[in-house]
Amino acid sequence: MTSDAAFWDRIATKYAADPIKDPSAYEYTLARTKFYLSLTDHVLELGCGTASTALLIAPGVGHITATDYSAAMISIGRKKVEEAGLTNISLEEASLEGGPLPPGPFDAVLAFNLLHLLHDPEAAIGRVRGLLKPGGLFISKTACLQGPFRAMAPIVALMRLFGKAPKVSFFSTRWLEAAVGRQGFEILESGDFPKGPPRRYIVARLR
Repeated sequence: MTSDAAFWDRIATKYAADPIKDPSAYEYTLARTKFYLSLTDHVLELGCGTASTALLIAPGVGHITATDYSAAMISIGRKKVEEAGLTNISLEEASLEGGPLPPGPFDAVLAFNLLHLLHDPEAAIGRVRGLLKPGGLFISKTACLQGPFRAMAPIVALMRLFGKAPKVSFFSTRWLEAAVGRQGFEILESGDFPKGPPRRYIVARLR
C-alpha cells in the first residue's frame, strides 16, 4: 500500500497535466453519472486523483467528499478546488483498503479507474456497501484486463519492483459484475467505455 501511494505521489504533477485519453468515453460516462445524481445528494468519490471529475460533479450535488491515498494528488486537488471557488467539495487523504474513511452514509459512492488498482477488489466493493444509505448507488468505471491483456501481468509486476508501476489486478468484466452482485448490489446499467481495453462502467444500487 505504501509503495503504491509513493508511486502516485511521484507522478502526481504529470498525472494532473496529462490529457484524458478517450474524451468521448469520459464525457459519456460523466453524463450518465450526473443523470443519477441530484442536488440533495451527499457523494463520496474514492480514488479521486487530483479531483478533476469531482470538480465537474460538484455543481450538481449537495456535497462531494473526494478522497485519495496519495497526499500529492490531494494537495494538487485542493489547489484546483480553491481556484474553482466551489464550497460544496472537500478533499481528504484516505484509502478504501486501509484506515478510516469519511463517515457516511452517502447517497452515492463513486470509484473511477480504481478497483483494478486494488489488492482485493471484491473486499473493497464490500466496504463500499457499508458507506451507503439503503438504496444508495455505487457508480464505478474499471479497466478489465483479463484475456489477452493478462499477458501484461509479468511486465507490470517487474515494473512494480522498480517503483515504475502500481499494483494492477487482472480480471474480466464478468467477474467484476458478479463480484458487485455478490456484495449486495443490483446492477442498473453497465457497458464498456472505451471498449478496448475494456473499461467497465457500472451503476449499481444497494439492495
